[in-house]
Amino acid sequence: MYVPPANRLDDHREIRALVAAAGTADFVTVDNGVPVSTLLPVVWEGDTVIAHIAKANPQWRSITDGAPALLICTGPQAYISPSWYATKAEHGRVVPTWNYSAVHLTGTVTLHHDPDWLRTAVDTLTGRHEDPREQPWHTTDAPEQYIRGQLNGIVGIEVTVHTVEGKAKLSQNRSTADQQGVIAGLRHDGHTAVARAMETR
Repeated sequence: MYVPPANRLDDHREIRALVAAAGTADFVTVDNGVPVSTLLPVVWEGDTVIAHIAKANPQWRSITDGAPALLICTGPQAYISPSWYATKAEHGRVVPTWNYSAVHLTGTVTLHHDPDWLRTAVDTLTGRHEDPREQPWHTTDAPEQYIRGQLNGIVGIEVTVHTVEGKAKLSQNRSTADQQGVIAGLRHDGHTAVARAMETR
């Protein structure tokens, strides 16, 4: 990932928080020289990302244990209009851009077919989203035979992460006046998450 120094995310807590908030990643592998990708729910703990893919999805069949993979997690993003810049009125030398945050996790893949591993992975993934709910759903709420049948339809994905790259492109190269104009424009257009990210940065 191209990351200019001003856009680099170095705080690992912030990077992990972005991945956790996204909750998903584009899982990218290569099949006979052609990149393939599937959006998957993910949980990143330690140096390991846990996910699963539908057994009917052909992507997993081209993966051997130890194969390289890229996980792309994206945070809030939005179009930035040049009309929001204070400098537009001064000299007009402004163009549109796109503000966003992203994390790339590169590592190696291990596939899992063991029902116990799959059950633990599904419980972990589900728990991440259900636990904050007032009445969280658990796999034990469904008939056991049904859950076993569902587990039979997925393949476990375990990515051992070797490289972490974080980027937050949030108008850091603009003047304070331009940044304030962008924040106001984003809020007006309903992109409050990107506006908050800019204010935090």
